[in-house]
Amino acid sequence: MAKRKKKKKKKLDKWIYHIFIITFLLSLFLGIITNTIINNLPILLAIIILIIIILIGIIFDIIGTAIVSADISVFNAKASRKKKGAKAAILLIKNADKVASVCNDVVGDVCGIISGAIGILIAFRLGAIIKINIPLITLLLGAIIAALTVIGKALGKKIALKNSNDIIYRVAVIIHYIGVPKK
Repeated sequence: MAKRKKKKKKKLDKWIYHIFIITFLLSLFLGIITNTIINNLPILLAIIILIIIILIGIIFDIIGTAIVSADISVFNAKASRKKKGAKAAILLIKNADKVASVCNDVVGDVCGIISGAIGILIAFRLGAIIKINIPLITLLLGAIIAALTVIGKALGKKIALKNSNDIIYRVAVIIHYIGVPKK
């Protein structure tokens, strides 16, 4: 019993290190890319990219929420009928804690941070163009970004809980066609 606990703890420690590295590198990469791109784009296009990043965070939050409430028996039945994506769905559900962590915490939180950074860049550019108080416009844009993110995730959770099996099946079919390696 003690060996099993030790092995489980070692596996958890390894997962924590992996998730830290993935989050750090993803944040760094996306931060550099978005900051470089946003500074060279017209403000309207920068706002569109900001909205897309907010939507990506919301979509991944929906997936992360759906995975923890999906019913594996539905996918076992689909797998027995050789439905494309069923095996991927089973693998996702068996790793629901990790999938939810990646979707909700890694992707969702990184999108939140990146959207905030883009909001600040847009605020500074708007402040320079229309000569208004930069701290005020930064505060207002930050509040708008936060409100859109929170309301989007709240509505998304409701959708995810109601349609978890359909959402996970669609994700699994995409994974099936992309060809993500199976464990």
